[in-house]
Amino acid sequence: MEKYEINKFVEEYKIKLNDLFQAFNIETKAPELKELEAKIEDSNFWNDPNNAQAIIAKANAIKEVVNKYNKAKNIYDDILSLIDMLNEDPEAQILMESEMEEFKEYMAKLEEDALLSGKYDFNDCILELHPGAGGTESMDWALMLYRMYTRFCQKKGFKVQLLDYQAGDEAGIKSVTMSISGAYAYGLLKSERGVHRLVRISPFDSNARRHTSFCSCDIAPQIEEADDVVINDEDVKIDTYCSSGPGGQGVNTTYSAVRVTHKPTGIVVTCQNERSQIKNKDICFKILKSKLIELEIKKQEEEIRALKGEQMGINFGSQIRSYVFCPYTLVKDHRTNYEMGNIDAVMDGDIEGFMQAYLKYMAGNGNE
Repeated sequence: MEKYEINKFVEEYKIKLNDLFQAFNIETKAPELKELEAKIEDSNFWNDPNNAQAIIAKANAIKEVVNKYNKAKNIYDDILSLIDMLNEDPEAQILMESEMEEFKEYMAKLEEDALLSGKYDFNDCILELHPGAGGTESMDWALMLYRMYTRFCQKKGFKVQLLDYQAGDEAGIKSVTMSISGAYAYGLLKSERGVHRLVRISPFDSNARRHTSFCSCDIAPQIEEADDVVINDEDVKIDTYCSSGPGGQGVNTTYSAVRVTHKPTGIVVTCQNERSQIKNKDICFKILKSKLIELEIKKQEEEIRALKGEQMGINFGSQIRSYVFCPYTLVKDHRTNYEMGNIDAVMDGDIEGFMQAYLKYMAGNGNE
């Protein structure tokens, strides 16, 4: 390897390491990890098992990120040491070139990991599906998407908890809300926020005509920390009613279902999954916090688009992805142009390629 190639490598990866330091926010990770480890060592740590598990998961995730960066930095320093040895030991070049190749591969993997370094990317998330105009046709499309996302979660090992499910009158679903838990659940699924468009021969049309259906997907990060979002009592209206879904006689005959309306924003959340009204209320507030965070994220994205001069209507004409079953089979993301012809695999949950393409697209456009 020529001297100029070595110098080029040194400068290029010095910059890349610095970019990773910034992307992973390493400067604040160490004190944050110390704070979490102090909580873990507290004698009362396991009094709240759910919160304890969340803290351990977060600490492990931070530790993993710091260790990955430190490993990259150590390999880079070793390569610099081998470069310094070239004049004294020519055989060091063989080892240096081998280390360089391994380092390039490792850095490429870290750069992919950096795509999931947003503030809430590691968090669990809330996913909601709402069919558009079109009656039974759109409600069936919402059910198909619900199946697609549950299959994706199964493949990733994510835990899915159904929070609210409104079945359609004839088929499909009127709306569904579910909690998805797992490392980087929000970071991956945030790419699905938007309108999804279906083109197919309708199974509900006796004349076998082609129909177009729409369904919106909302994704919000789940926020555990109480100080992230403050909800004032006077800003919410709470209604209780009988659960309408399956769940046993006790659920359907008591006022266990809860609806919370946030007056300043008009956001309405419901939960009827639990038998206890108190538990449903707690879940509603958890979802509300997530949706308020989502609202703030959308505001920031709109400000960025405004600065860049981008215009995008929030309506069923601004679909993010099309799923075409007829006259050909193709799933295409209109933001990234990533596409797959194997529509059966996509509907069976093979959608991570779309997510990775979106993350790279957003990184290239300077967004988290």
